[in-house]
Amino acid sequence: MTTPARGLHARVLQALGPAITAGDYPPGSVLRTDELAQSFEVSRSVMREAVRVLESMHLVESRRRVGVTVRPTAEWNVYDPQVIRWRLAGRDRARQLRSLTVLRSAVEPVAAGLAARNAGPEQCAELTECALGMVATSRGHQLEGYLVHDVAFHRVILAASGNEMFARLGDVVAEVLTGRTQHQVMFEDPDPEAVTLHVRVAEAVREGDARRAEELTREITVGALHELDVLAP
Repeated sequence: MTTPARGLHARVLQALGPAITAGDYPPGSVLRTDELAQSFEVSRSVMREAVRVLESMHLVESRRRVGVTVRPTAEWNVYDPQVIRWRLAGRDRARQLRSLTVLRSAVEPVAAGLAARNAGPEQCAELTECALGMVATSRGHQLEGYLVHDVAFHRVILAASGNEMFARLGDVVAEVLTGRTQHQVMFEDPDPEAVTLHVRVAEAVREGDARRAEELTREITVGALHELDVLAP
């Protein structure tokens, strides 16, 4: 159960985090915890807890006799799913989506090739199930349902690669796909060609065809970049 203090702490984070990542508090800005506590009508202990979370994301740093300072953007933990979520909700959404999609294009094709070599029978079956789920929800404006299968598909690819670094990017990819859907950076129905490509990737992984799995996944990520050109130029 959510305690009152935890609820207040979450409320502060959901206001202050997006404000920082959107640039309302530019790098170098000094935030006074006492003033913030008064502004948000919370206790100083709640405010300090919220600041600790922001520090863990490298968004801010606390200094004695100075206060809480917003860190340079280059120092932020840009792989933190919450930071990604906040940035996608802000004014810089298009650039953030492009940056993350380029990351995907560099990682996921290689991960798919490795998955074709390393995936076990259960992972192959799960991948096929996800692809068929995407097909089933690809028509009739079922983007929320489609998203569930899409996220699961890419998580399996990254995990089946056998590379623990790739597997840890599952949350990052999930936030990209979720952000595209929630912020309407998707067509009302997914591109049929992209849906078909996911089915073919699942087949290539199941058949152990690493080269084909990598090439098909690269087509998926290139298509995602082309969609951004149209929907979030």
